[in-house]
Amino acid sequence: MVDQNKTVEDYDASKIQVLEGLEAVRRRPGMYIGSTDQRGLHHLVYEIADNGVDEAMAGYCDHVWINMRADSSVRIVDNGRGIPVDTHATTGRSALETIMTTLHAGGKFGGGAYKISGGLHGVGASVVNALAEWMRVEVARDGMAYHQDYVRGIPPGELIEDGPIGPDAELQRGTAVTFLADHETFGVVNYDHDTLVQRFREMAYLNKGIWMTFSSEARPDQDKTFYFEGGIASFVRQLNHNREPLQDEPFYMEAQTDDAMVEVALQYNGGFYENTLAFANCINTVDGGTHVVGFRAGLTRAINNYAKKSKLIREDQANFSGDDVREGLTSIISVRLEDPQFEGQTKGKLGNAEVRNAVESSLVQHLEFYLEEHPNEARRIIDKCFTSSRAREAARKARDLVIRKNAMDG
Repeated sequence: MVDQNKTVEDYDASKIQVLEGLEAVRRRPGMYIGSTDQRGLHHLVYEIADNGVDEAMAGYCDHVWINMRADSSVRIVDNGRGIPVDTHATTGRSALETIMTTLHAGGKFGGGAYKISGGLHGVGASVVNALAEWMRVEVARDGMAYHQDYVRGIPPGELIEDGPIGPDAELQRGTAVTFLADHETFGVVNYDHDTLVQRFREMAYLNKGIWMTFSSEARPDQDKTFYFEGGIASFVRQLNHNREPLQDEPFYMEAQTDDAMVEVALQYNGGFYENTLAFANCINTVDGGTHVVGFRAGLTRAINNYAKKSKLIREDQANFSGDDVREGLTSIISVRLEDPQFEGQTKGKLGNAEVRNAVESSLVQHLEFYLEEHPNEARRIIDKCFTSSRAREAARKARDLVIRKNAMDG
């Protein structure tokens, strides 16, 4: 209950704070990178590396290098087009400085620079800059080299033109970003080597034909370079390498619809657990989304359609459930679309409603054809589904029996 006699402290316009520029990022970093623990620290690396991958998806880059330095700084280089350095008409500053210091400034808002990209909010690079003790961005484009330094997101000086690019220069074309995460925000800066390796291996799988090189000065004997011509089919094969696959080769499909480009690879094994990874524009959507919903609906529909058509399920039998058809499944879903709608800046879940139908319809068409063309493997998959269904039904009956027995005892 409100105390009417209580003295009200002054609460007027002077108490309202307006955070300018990148100050909001430094005051509330969790809003932009999810957390300030190791997961958020890794997110800084992913944001910059993903910009190089976006260049690869646009067709201008084929190699991204990530180097973890001994002083805990990170250097990420791509051989793409290089960030523009000409003066931006709105800000009056170079395009490079505008991108690195202004929230919601970037080339991924449909202006034609990127048709498909993982970045869509225009905050990735500027957020990393705001949460870095220092950052240096080097650009090589049109035969000239440039660089600019930043301290906690603020440039102490102007963009510097370093002159023509020499034949021995490390960066002949593209962008190099070197930064040290801010100890004031993250405390001890400690990256997990294996987590980063896994992430960049995934990037190479998802973008067949791109080279991803990961190195660490602390572990010089464990440098990794990833390159996979097989794409996500190779990814599934690698995930199943310690299991007993029911198919000789993973099922793979690629389809272009009006709403998205859809890639799916899957392979069943003798285990009991589902392992499904989903990506949208190469961003790992750990919380799923509409593409996962469409995949699960399409998978269940395709297997039931084939089983009915092949008379492997009698007319009086119930269809397989979603749980039945996903037991022992290893699968990768990758969609690429022009205007992805993620939940939050960390992009954990895809929300585009139209993607569900795109994934479901294309998967049903291709998977039914695959099952008809591979009857032996199809039979093994159906047998696996029957085993799952019977086990689930037996567990349900046992549970119901226990519940009835307890009720009668009472």
